[in-house]
Amino acid sequence: MKLKIAICDDEASQRAQLFDLVSAWAKRNRYLAEAKQYEDADSFFFDYEEEKDFDILLLDIEMPGKNGIELAKRVRRENSAVQIVFITGYYEYFSDGYDVSALHYLLKPVNGQKLCSVLDKAAENLAYRQRSVLLSTAEGEVRVPLSDIMYVESENVHIVVHTVRGEYRSRMALARFAEQLDDTFFKVHRSYIAALKYIKKVTRTQVTMTNGDALPISRGLYDGVHEALIRYL
Repeated sequence: MKLKIAICDDEASQRAQLFDLVSAWAKRNRYLAEAKQYEDADSFFFDYEEEKDFDILLLDIEMPGKNGIELAKRVRRENSAVQIVFITGYYEYFSDGYDVSALHYLLKPVNGQKLCSVLDKAAENLAYRQRSVLLSTAEGEVRVPLSDIMYVESENVHIVVHTVRGEYRSRMALARFAEQLDDTFFKVHRSYIAALKYIKKVTRTQVTMTNGDALPISRGLYDGVHEALIRYL
């Protein structure tokens, strides 16, 4: 796997330590990783404006000028896939990470073993996001990342794939499409397959997705959906 990683910290010694840890982790896992160091948000954005292709951000929160939270919010508005890890010396900032879907917080001084564990999870998430399905639509062939699919609906001989970016209609049986999915999806009804990550609420009669759409649950499947959600979480 090829990865581009940003290390943003105003302390030179901290940047150097993180760089060494990241380099050793990448070498051990045989990842082709490019790790770049930045002393503040402005220097990061100078590069970011040219190539917005970072995969992982290791961000110090307390920096002069724009702090790590502000940097992360700006990047997250344009990139839903980037894995964000905050480096901080204070617990008080932990709640701020919810706004940018931070993967993890690491307390200073950074423990190398913990950082490697977090990087493993980031790489796993990125690998999953790279998985996709190819759909034949009236507008042509469309490649849709599995991670973007909220749910799939059957309409006679067609399916409608509802994603975070829009809907795609394709002539295909729901059962055939289901063969391309993994265990992060669950067939809640003969006409619906839901992505577990986008389920907000489950009752005996329906599943409510994070976008507000309600899908029916077939009789007897409530326990199965509930157990699948527990395993996923």
